[in-house]
Amino acid sequence: MTDAVQKAAEVLAEHRDSIDRLDAILVYTLGERFKHTQAVGRLKATHDLPASDPDREAKQIARLEDLAQRADLDPEFAKKFLNFIIAEVIQHHKKHQS
Repeated sequence: MTDAVQKAAEVLAEHRDSIDRLDAILVYTLGERFKHTQAVGRLKATHDLPASDPDREAKQIARLEDLAQRADLDPEFAKKFLNFIIAEVIQHHKKHQS
């Protein structure tokens, strides 16, 4: 193996280690987020509030798109990601209302 190939393998391993750590951060962050959204769902169910809040959702999507642009992340990807999360949260809220 040449020195250049060895160096590339080392850099690749460093990137992968960082990716693995970031994946763990994402999973734990989503877990924490869903703990709070579950609490919101229980609160909404207790007080007979609707499972979804379209105004809040639109504001959150706009906010996330802005954050994505500042973070050099594709805003469309960020929007799709948040829409997926919102759909999951609404499903959880509906379960609490049942």
